[in-house]
Amino acid sequence: MKKMFLFLTLILTFQTYSQSNLKSFFKLSGPKRTWVLFHPFKAKKALQISKETKRVADSIKKSNLLDGDASGGQVDAFRHAYWMARLTQELGKRAARSLGKAHERENYLTYKKSKLEDGVIPDEISSIMDLHNNEEGLSLISKKSKVSKNGLIYRIVNAIKSGKMKIIKKDKNGNFLTCDGKIIKNEELRGKWKNNKCLETSKKE
Repeated sequence: MKKMFLFLTLILTFQTYSQSNLKSFFKLSGPKRTWVLFHPFKAKKALQISKETKRVADSIKKSNLLDGDASGGQVDAFRHAYWMARLTQELGKRAARSLGKAHERENYLTYKKSKLEDGVIPDEISSIMDLHNNEEGLSLISKKSKVSKNGLIYRIVNAIKSGKMKIIKKDKNGNFLTCDGKIIKNEELRGKWKNNKCLETSKKE
């Protein structure tokens, strides 16, 4: 029965998407491909929102609204919260949360292959941070909400500045720090899923 369901879903997916989109589908990681198979009618909108999120986060990075750090900093937190909030607004909280979890499973596979995500190899602490910020994004809006994109941006920025989200502890030079403020050498991080990085509140002093 389960195999039949997956087979019918696959056929439906092929019928729903153009040839170019199908090529994109087969380039997806296993976790995201599974999400698409279970959400064939939502996948196209999810892709549009994902591209929108990248554009908005890139603009936020260039502004002075946040710290400009897209790899473990406030901009990273913003990207995840905005992505989840927009997905919730358009597709609903359940579909948004499951896609966020699929993305983190993909990050673990990326780590296993020693590949980069946003310029760094993923690790456990980054995944914990992302999942926390995902949940904050999910809580900021409801499905079919009429909140504008600009309104949502400032809602998320305010949540970050008030300390509701998590970032990775670093010094002013961008070095990762332990929770007691010691610099973590790059060789101590290389190839390790678990390490001594430290999460802290997204509120900057």
